[in-house]
Amino acid sequence: MANKSLFAAGVSRFSIPKTNTINEAGAKAYSFSPEHALAQYAVTGVFQNTFYTSAKNQLDKVLALVGRIKDASFIGKLAVYARQNGNMKDVPAFLVASLVTRPDGADVFKKVFHRVINDGKMLRNFVQIMRSGVIGRKSLGTMSKKAVASWFSKRDADKIFTNSIGNDPSFVDILKLAHVCPSSKNHEATFAYLMDKIEEDGKKSLKRYLPESIKAYEAFKKNPEEAAVPNIPFQFLASLEIPERVWKEIAKNCSWQTLRMNLNTFDRHGVMKDKKMIQLIAERLANVEEIQKSKVFPYQLFVAYNNYRGSLPAIENALQDALDASLVNIPSFGDNVFVCPDVSGSMGSPITGDRGTATSVVRCIDVAALIASAILRKNKNAIIVPFENSVVNIKLNARDSVMTNAQKLSSIGGGGTNCSAALEYILKSGSKVDTIIYVSDNQSWMDNGAWGGECHFGSGKQGTRGMELWSKVKANNRSAKLVCIDLQPYMDTQFKEREDILNVGGFSDTVFDVIEAFVSIGDSWVEKINSVEF
Repeated sequence: MANKSLFAAGVSRFSIPKTNTINEAGAKAYSFSPEHALAQYAVTGVFQNTFYTSAKNQLDKVLALVGRIKDASFIGKLAVYARQNGNMKDVPAFLVASLVTRPDGADVFKKVFHRVINDGKMLRNFVQIMRSGVIGRKSLGTMSKKAVASWFSKRDADKIFTNSIGNDPSFVDILKLAHVCPSSKNHEATFAYLMDKIEEDGKKSLKRYLPESIKAYEAFKKNPEEAAVPNIPFQFLASLEIPERVWKEIAKNCSWQTLRMNLNTFDRHGVMKDKKMIQLIAERLANVEEIQKSKVFPYQLFVAYNNYRGSLPAIENALQDALDASLVNIPSFGDNVFVCPDVSGSMGSPITGDRGTATSVVRCIDVAALIASAILRKNKNAIIVPFENSVVNIKLNARDSVMTNAQKLSSIGGGGTNCSAALEYILKSGSKVDTIIYVSDNQSWMDNGAWGGECHFGSGKQGTRGMELWSKVKANNRSAKLVCIDLQPYMDTQFKEREDILNVGGFSDTVFDVIEAFVSIGDSWVEKINSVEF
């Protein structure tokens, strides 16, 4: 006779699994696999305090997760994915550093170093992490020194100079720590300049080898009123006493991201008094090619719009156009789509954590609202179901701009987290379901008995309330799929991953690629990361 425990009547592949962990809010949840949990940190974590956990706690968990990953190649693939697809900095740099001390990490380190440590900021992050001792050593070591030296040798002198903004460590610190030898006279002259030794006896002959960017910068510093404005990063010039005409030149020539981030700065320095400059800046902001090249997070445009709204209609409209352009690749998810943004109190946490005076004004709720509004714009018949203690009734028009709907949603806020409230609402509506998309920090507790909250489990079930309700949705919608977009670096979920459930982390628009692959062909997020080649 067949094994009754395996083939008992009524057993379903969509049955309710038992929970196996407690979430940050103190309620029952499902833990991610080590690979999935590490990926969650890689695309959302910035080693800063969040609503539920501290920066130190995050670091400890990432360290522990790295130690549980058996294959170094996954760490390398994740570092590449998080940097190139998620546009993240801190955790990808940490993952590359962690490969240095792994017995199986050397080959992977050599393959991914330049793909992840791809600019000056990332190089400083990497060296800072190596020197901190958190990965088990406080020196760079031979392999890291060679990689750092190679980083410099692969870049021309102009690029080294323009990447040298920043301290702790500075490029001078890095050059000394890694004992970098110049690979050309141009490199030697640039290193001497950065170390403030170009005027020393024996070094003056190198001046003729300085790159044009440094020569132009030095000429400008001597005569900012008349000298040509050098085409170098904004930060080199912003600290100088410079006239209005120079600020206009900076606005014309700076990177798209610098322009987006410094609209108010340009306004303060008189740039926006010139109608031609307003038109030029608006055209640049809405330039599709520049937007795509910049890899801007859609939420960053949302912030720029809110910060500058009402000042100049041309700039406001350009930022709305830019946001639409940044979301152009959002797919359609079927005819019967529900989007459930979490608008509870914990979603008021800064999206990139508490960074002191550098804390982002962007909250998790702002990003959730933006994602929901963007999906609605592409999926006109989608139904938005915001929730906290219960579902919040709000009417959104799919024909309104993404900005308008996002602002309506992000203005709600407050209350406890009850993820199952949205499913209760959908079930009661009797609607047909193709796809349900949650956007949350995923720390539901009101429906799972934490902190004195009422537990709604029926018949002694051991799963989450969310999984219990999802099984009821599946009973009437066998092909339905559930997607949970998690915006914060935590290690658990309310909906256990399986063939009809996707958990994906992050707040870049690339999460939509993962969702589309899942909805269309069933690929999981970890499978997507494992497909990275190097």
